[in-house]
Amino acid sequence: MRLSSTGTALIFLLIQGASRACTVKKLGSSTGRFANATLVRLSEYLSAGYKKGVRPVKDWRMSTIVSIDLMVYSILSVDEKNQVLTTYVWYRQSWRDEFLVWNPEDFDEVEQVSIPTANVWVPDILINEFVDVGKSPDIPYVYVRHNGLVHNYKPIQVVTACTLNIYNFPFDVQNCSLTFQSWLHTIDDINITLMRNPEQLKKDKSVFMNQGEWELLYILSNYKIFSVDNNDHYAEMKFHVVIRRRPLFYTVNLLLPSIFLMVMDIVGFYLPPDSGERVSFKITLLLGYSVFLIIVSDTLPATAIGTPLIGVYFVVCMALLVISLTETVLIVRLVHKQDLQPPVPDWVKYLVLERAPVLFCIHKKHRLCSTLSSQASDLEHYKDSNYGTSKCTLHHTCELGRRLSHHDREDGLLGLGLPPSRDPTPPVMDNILQEVTAIRHFLEKRDKCREIAKEWLQVGYVLDVLLFRVYLVAMVAYSITLGTLWSVWQVA
Repeated sequence: MRLSSTGTALIFLLIQGASRACTVKKLGSSTGRFANATLVRLSEYLSAGYKKGVRPVKDWRMSTIVSIDLMVYSILSVDEKNQVLTTYVWYRQSWRDEFLVWNPEDFDEVEQVSIPTANVWVPDILINEFVDVGKSPDIPYVYVRHNGLVHNYKPIQVVTACTLNIYNFPFDVQNCSLTFQSWLHTIDDINITLMRNPEQLKKDKSVFMNQGEWELLYILSNYKIFSVDNNDHYAEMKFHVVIRRRPLFYTVNLLLPSIFLMVMDIVGFYLPPDSGERVSFKITLLLGYSVFLIIVSDTLPATAIGTPLIGVYFVVCMALLVISLTETVLIVRLVHKQDLQPPVPDWVKYLVLERAPVLFCIHKKHRLCSTLSSQASDLEHYKDSNYGTSKCTLHHTCELGRRLSHHDREDGLLGLGLPPSRDPTPPVMDNILQEVTAIRHFLEKRDKCREIAKEWLQVGYVLDVLLFRVYLVAMVAYSITLGTLWSVWQVA
C-alpha cells in the first residue's frame, strides 16, 4: 500500500528528529558527576568540530557584521607634554557566529551560555591610536546566545595619542579620537556598525565618574570606509571623545595671586614719588612675582609646539611690573633735589607744565604750586635787592667818609712837614661788609637751587600722573581682552 506524500513527509521529520536527538545524546553522553549537567552537555555540543581560526560563516561571500559600543568611565590622565590621553572605557562588541547555534528545548531551555574567549573566533578589531598597553583586567569569557549572537564585553584602559591644544589652558576643551577597525580583514570580511544610535551614544554619561579634573561633554561617532592601495577597502568607526577641563583649581592658585599682585602694583602709584619707599615697594613686588612664577612653573603644561595663553599672561604681567619699576625710578630721579641740577628747559615747561595738564585734565594744584613758588621767589628777590641796595649805599657812604677823613689827615701831616701815617690793619667795617656779601651770594644760590628743584618736582608729578594713566589703561585693556577670551572659551 502506498503512503501519501503527507505521510511520507511526516515520517521523514520523525526520523530527522530522532537522529538529532541521538546526536545530542551522543555528544552529551557524559558520565559520573557531569551526567546530568546541561551546561556541560551544551559546551561539548558547541565545541564539537568547532574551528576558531575560521571566520564563522557558512557562505564565505557574507561579511561578518560586528556591532561595537563605547562608554567612557573615567579620564585617568592627560599628558600635554607627550600628547597622550589615558582613559578607562567600557567596550562592547557583538557578532553572529553561525557555528554556535543550538535549540534551547534540547538543553533545558538554556538560551545563553558563557564560554572561554580562547575557544571562539574573535574579530581582530583594534584602536589605531594605541601607544601603550594599559593595565586592563582580563575577561576570559564571552556570552553566546542560542541564535549564535556573541557578546564580548570588557573594560579597557586606553592609552592613546591625542593632539592636545593647550593654548586655552585652563579653559581648554580637548577632542580626542578612538578609531576602531579590523587590522587585517577588509570590508568584504568584517564590517563595523554601532550597537546604539548616535544620539544615545552622544548623551550617555551614565557610567562616567564626574568628580575629577576633566568633564565629559559628549561622544561623537563617525563611520568611514577607506582604502590604502585603492584595491582593498576597510571599515572603521571613529569615536570623538570631547572633554573639558574644570578651571576652578587653576583660577584660585594661578590667576587670583597674579591679579592681587598687579592690583598692589597699581596701588603703589599712590605713594609720593619723591620718597624712596615707592622704589622699594616696586622691587619687592617684582621679586615676589618672580618667586610666584617659579612656584607655578611646574603646574603649567609644557609642549614643544606652543605655549598656553596663561603663560603669555604671566610674562606680560612681569613686563608690566618691570615697566612700572622703570617709571618709578625715572620719576624719583626727576624729583630728587640736587645742588647741581640744571634748570628745566623751556620746552619742557611748555609741554609738561602748561599743555599736558590742560589736555589730560590734571588737577590745577600743580600749576598753583608753581605760581605760588614763583611769586614767593619774586618777593624774596625784591627784598634781597632792596637790602643789597641799602647795604651798597651804606657801604658807599662809609667808604667815602673814610676816604675823605683819611685824605684830610694826610694833607694836615704834609702841611706840618711830617710823613704821612699808614694804617697797619684794615677797618672792621670792610670785613663785615665782605661777610655779609658772601652770605647774600650763598642765599641767592640756595634759593635758585630750590626753585629749580621745585620746577623739577612739578614736572615729576605731572609725568607721574600721565604715566600712571597710560599704565592703567594698558593693564585694563589687557585684562578685559583676556577675560573676554577666557569667558568665551568657558561658555563654548
